[in-house]
Amino acid sequence: MKKMILYILLTISAFFMFAPILYAFSVSFMSASDINNAAILPSSLSLDAYQEAANRIPLLQFLANSFLIATSVMIGQIILCSLAAYAFVFIPFKGKNVLFILLLSTMLIPFESTIVPNHVTMINLGWLDTYQSLIVPTIVTPFGVFLLRQHFLTMPKELWDAAQMDGCSYFRYYLSFALPLSKATLGALSIFAFISSWNSYLWPLIMTSNDNVRPIQIGLKMLVSSQASTNWPIVMAGAIIALVPTLIILFLGLKYIRRGLLSGSIKG
Repeated sequence: MKKMILYILLTISAFFMFAPILYAFSVSFMSASDINNAAILPSSLSLDAYQEAANRIPLLQFLANSFLIATSVMIGQIILCSLAAYAFVFIPFKGKNVLFILLLSTMLIPFESTIVPNHVTMINLGWLDTYQSLIVPTIVTPFGVFLLRQHFLTMPKELWDAAQMDGCSYFRYYLSFALPLSKATLGALSIFAFISSWNSYLWPLIMTSNDNVRPIQIGLKMLVSSQASTNWPIVMAGAIIALVPTLIILFLGLKYIRRGLLSGSIKG
């Protein structure tokens, strides 16, 4: 009986959490008359909103740009964050703890306060309207370094000692032991990096004015009319198209997120 009550409560909670997404999916198939009548379900299924969204903006180009940017950020964070975390755990050097505290303190800096200096840097590098300006500033994050460092601290010290006795170099231990034993944490980091980059809006809006490099989130804003009457089925159709990849990745990688976040909770 307790399990049944628990599952019922979880089902109700899940329904309320997904209700906005379900309604957006329903609106994407509605007509203008359904919207005016405040309908919950479409009177007839129609793909006109999806076709019109693809005609109004270069939808495939925006999706390809988002995939390229998010995948590049994900790969960059996996490589650079793992190397930085590995150095903080396994390579002895002076001031290591102080440097790590300074790194963590950067997480307290609001993103908005870094927009102006980063924008000036991109202008000086000549990276406006380029993929580099959307990838490089987020290619490494303090959160990624912290997450992998906490996981590396849980690895058996005996394994490191045995590898050192066998003459294993730092980089070989990183490739042969540290990375293979961190699949769950790396999977969690990759999902966080991909989704956060995919959903980024403000920074791409500031850095780009060319549709050839703009991501899908900018395209969704372009679907919203500046006039009083916005065609909401078209907007919701674009939103559903932009949402589907992240939902698929989230559902497929949910176990990696759970295992990755718990892997560093044993030892701090």
